[in-house]
Amino acid sequence: MNHWHNEKMAEFHRTDLIKDSEHIRLVNIAMQSRVYRPTLFSRTMHSIAGWMILKGKELHERYEIPSEHCHHIPSNSYAR
Repeated sequence: MNHWHNEKMAEFHRTDLIKDSEHIRLVNIAMQSRVYRPTLFSRTMHSIAGWMILKGKELHERYEIPSEHCHHIPSNSYAR
């Protein structure tokens, strides 16, 4: 029984060492990776896209006809 306990503990320590070595390997890979720094073009395109979305929402709010204020009944004629 004592031998079984020693073998079990040896297996436990072996798996613990494998987990620790994998963790160290992943930390080293993460430390070597570059930090994302957007270029001037990327930052400009991002700000233009944000501006376009903002203006689109403003135009939509300005020119949409609210359904509760709409008393116009559409006619079947195309002439107005």
